[in-house]
Amino acid sequence: MIAVPPDGLSQAERAPIQQYLAQRMETEIRLFTPESYDATIGGLSDGSIDFACLGGLSYVRARAKLGVVPLVQRTVDQQFHTVFIAGTNTPIYTLRDLRGKKFAFGDVNSTSGHLMAYRELKQAGIDPDHDLDFRYSGAHPLTIKLVETGVVDAGAADESVLTFLARTGKVDIKKIRIIFTSKPFVDWVYVARKDVSEEQQKKFTAALLGLTQGKDDSVLSLLRASKFVKAYDEEYDSVRKVARELKMD
Repeated sequence: MIAVPPDGLSQAERAPIQQYLAQRMETEIRLFTPESYDATIGGLSDGSIDFACLGGLSYVRARAKLGVVPLVQRTVDQQFHTVFIAGTNTPIYTLRDLRGKKFAFGDVNSTSGHLMAYRELKQAGIDPDHDLDFRYSGAHPLTIKLVETGVVDAGAADESVLTFLARTGKVDIKKIRIIFTSKPFVDWVYVARKDVSEEQQKKFTAALLGLTQGKDDSVLSLLRASKFVKAYDEEYDSVRKVARELKMD
């Protein structure tokens, strides 16, 4: 059982990923999106999930609580960004323009959709708890949709998800403007539940490391990746530091 975050893809659209992993790992694979980031952690805890793609904040929490094993990350995850977006019919062009506006974070446990977005707002002189009328959408595609349809004035989302949805025509990019891009940080990582056998961990790792541009472009595109590399726990120390500073650890 492999848990992936909401990314705008349907189960049918993810079929090539599932088929690739099943072939490379020589076992039946089920790829699915839990209801929330908390549900993913719960599945890793009770054994119903074997592998998962976790955002940086969820990872450091799951590492501390459950001892999950970091396996691989996309190269883009080493220099990741949160993008702040606003509706094109709003007068919002900078972070300071967000004061008093309706705003959407992603999942409360999201790194790019909450933790890093919150930090950028604080550094810009915006106190989200007092200066914004905010809500949690629960997922990056939902944040983007809320901005696109004008339900909220602005929001913070995963840069790669926005790029993918725009490229595939799942969002009307003419209705959205990017007003700010965060400083880079380390984010998503694929992990194994600590009780998963070393053999299965190695097969999963090898499968993602084996994805090659020019040969596996269809799968890489769905994963919003160009290449996978091994991931290491110490890379996420910077996320731990920010989480401690904002009391979100």
